[in-house]
Parts: sequence; C-alpha cells; structure tokens
Amino acid sequence: MFRFTRRVAGELCALTLVLVALLAPRPAAGQASVGFGQSRPFVVGLIPVVGRCGAVGGVLIDARGAVARADLAQAQALRDARLAALAELGESPESVSPQRKISLRGLVAALDQQRQKGQPPTSEMQHLAGLVRIEQVFVYPEQQDIVLAGPAEPWLVDAAGNVVGQKSGLPTLQLDDLIVALRAAQAQPASGELISCSIDPTADGLVRLARAMRRQGGAVSDKQLASFAEALGPQQITLTGVPQGSHFARVLVAADFTMKRLGMNFEPAPIDGLPSYLDMLKRSRTGALAGSAPRWWLAPRYEPIARDDDGLAWQLGRASVQTLTEEGFVGRGGAIVAAKAAQGTASQQWAEAMTAGYDQLAIELPIFAELRTCTELAVVGALLVNQNLPARAGCDLDMLFDERRLAVAEYHVPKTIPSQASLVKSGRESIVSVSGGVEIDSWEVLKQPEVRPELAASRKQLATARPKHWWWD
Repeated sequence: MFRFTRRVAGELCALTLVLVALLAPRPAAGQASVGFGQSRPFVVGLIPVVGRCGAVGGVLIDARGAVARADLAQAQALRDARLAALAELGESPESVSPQRKISLRGLVAALDQQRQKGQPPTSEMQHLAGLVRIEQVFVYPEQQDIVLAGPAEPWLVDAAGNVVGQKSGLPTLQLDDLIVALRAAQAQPASGELISCSIDPTADGLVRLARAMRRQGGAVSDKQLASFAEALGPQQITLTGVPQGSHFARVLVAADFTMKRLGMNFEPAPIDGLPSYLDMLKRSRTGALAGSAPRWWLAPRYEPIARDDDGLAWQLGRASVQTLTEEGFVGRGGAIVAAKAAQGTASQQWAEAMTAGYDQLAIELPIFAELRTCTELAVVGALLVNQNLPARAGCDLDMLFDERRLAVAEYHVPKTIPSQASLVKSGRESIVSVSGGVEIDSWEVLKQPEVRPELAASRKQLATARPKHWWWD
C-alpha cells in the first residue's frame, strides 16, 4: 500500500484506493462434474467441480479466472455434487473417537491395493478415517510402522459444500494434503523454499499506477477508478513449496483472498471485534506515513512440540494462525522496500485483531480452518523428514513420496490475474493496497523440542492392541 498527497482547489483531497487481486484455478482437462483426475495412473484427491466452477472453503473458483464468495445456489450445487461423489466411495466411520490411530504402513498397502485394482481411494482413505487433528506421532521399528493419532469424527457435507466433522464442524484431514506436505518437506532442504502464496503487482505496474494517480484531478470517477486498476495491470501469483494446482495450494490462495476481502471491506467479518482495515484507518489518528506500503500475511503460530528420550514418540502442539504485517515504502522504480511495523498503526491494529479472532473466524469461514489444518500437516511432514522417521522405523513410505506411482489431483491455474479497484473515503491522502499472502515455516517448531519421557509409555500402550485394518480406535 502506498500513498500520494496532492492539493486540489486549495484543499487536500481524501481518497483511499484499494486494489485486490483475485485468483481462479481452472479444472483439469477431461474432469467430470465431480470425480478423480485420471490423467495419470493413480490419482489421490477428490476435485469438486460444478459445471465450470469449483469451490474451496466457500470461495468460488471460476475456470475463466475469477474468484468470488460462493452464493447460496452455487454452494448448494457443490454440496449436492460432493454428497453424490462421496456416496460412491463409501460411508464415513460411524463413531467419534478421542484418539483414532492410522498406520501409515497399512494405509500405503491399502492404497496400493486400490491402485492395482484400478479403483480410486475409498472415502475413508481420502479423509484419513475422519481425523480432524494429528496430536501424536509414534514410531515402531519392531513393527516397521509409523502411527498417526488424533481425534476423529464421522463427517458430513455442510451447507457450503465443505467436508467437516459432525461434532466439531472442523474440516477432516485430506490424504492429498498429507501427501503434498510430505513431498514439500522432502524437497525443502534442497530448494530452500517455504510453503507460501503471494499475489503482488509488478514494479512496472506500480510505476504506471503512480503516474495515473498523479495525473488525475478532482473527484475520482468510475472511469478513472477503472483506469487505475488497468494501469496497475496483471498481478503476479507466486506459489512456492507445493504444486501450483494442488488442493493445498488452492487453500493457500483462497485463504489469502478471503483475508483481503475482510481487510479491504469487500465483505464484513462474521464475528465481532474485527472491523476492516479501511474502517480502522478512517478512525486512526496516526494514519499512514507518506509513501507507505503496509502488507499483511498469514503465518503459523505453533505451540511447542515434545518427544520422548528416544525420539520415537512425538506430541504435536496445536497450530494456530496469526496475521503479521510490515510497513514499507515505495522506492525508486516502483519497488516496495520493507520496514518494521510500528505499534499503534492501523495496519498493526488490524493484524492483531485478525489474529485474536482467528479461531472464531475459522468456525464461520471454513477456509481459515482448512489453512490451519494444512499448517498442521506441514508440521507432520517436516517431522517425518527432519527426523528421518521412515528410515528409523524401517517403514516403506516411498509410494507417498513418488509422484510417478501416486499423483495428487491437479488444477491448472493462471500465473497472472487482473486487479480490481474499489474506492473508500479516508484521511487526507490516497492509499493503495497491493499485496498480501500466506507463509508456512513448518521447520521452525522442530528446532528445540521439549523432552517428555512419559510419552514412551503412551507409545508402548498404543502398541498392545493393533487390528489388521489400517486404522483403529
């Protein structure tokens, strides 16, 4: 966001210009109304597509390149399509469990059986037996296995078309998101890339926008407003660490999009205590510094992770999500130069309000719950890779890491998207908001785990009763 000050007819003209980038992946070619991509031998991941559109977390993804909040009719169509698709794959487990266990060795074997039969994963597999969280990871070298444990519920499809637990309303963990998280963790040491999504203007676009705003005089008309968005031009979509067309990536983009809508007052927050950034800016005494360019992004806020003495039992802290901000200014050539965020500014206040209300917001807007879930899966992936747990267990998980044997369902997404402009009255100067994003550093929490010897007893107790099925309570 940056600001221009000018004098018009002896008065300071007060306008706030907001430009928000919208992203929309396109369904994979040859995809049915709802189904599994079959462009590769065996594909994991249910892609909801209703007509030419699909949705993630209540955000409508249009194949033509637009993103919007899904309306009631579109949400109902998505819900009906999901229900029909899930019915073909089998029902969910009927019971609520405080600690459901999943054998990764057993899951891989079950997936391989489906692959050899030419059948898609069952609904149980795709939704990881109803897990809504992973709280513990246990390693069993004697059984050549790794077990994931956490609360689980039967699932249903809610009014917006999201698959959620019947008791908590939390999204169920998705097999394809787990696979993406594992592969991201495996690639990270070599690539150095964090899992991230960012939608940003080009330097040339910022220069053109600055010129256009300096030329405009008097009140801004609808035509002039549209010209500002045209001057800024296509914004760049950057996804790192995960496949661009994966469900995981779509969650990152949809969460970023929804955060922009809340911050820029395109829709009111469905909770108390979270006005838009623009509302805060209008009430702020400090306003913003001339030429300022604040940005916001979503990032994990982890609780500590713990292990036993041998590193065979791990307790994962609950992951939450925080909104971070930084100030900045527009430098020469249109480049935005970052600077430390100052306390008390409207941008900092909005970030703090978004963070404080995140868990409540995730109940009302499931996309934020899905982002938190993907964050937890990223930690699980980093843990398995960082601690080399498959090798320590002697557990063959190569299929989960091998895209040639097991692919995740994929969408094609554009690399650039157009800008959209909206005008709101504010303080004394013109302010342009242009960027945001999501960043997940799943390795940070692994640096200094707590040692809790009592976890070894939990690991031993869990091993006493293991049925032949790949999951159990």
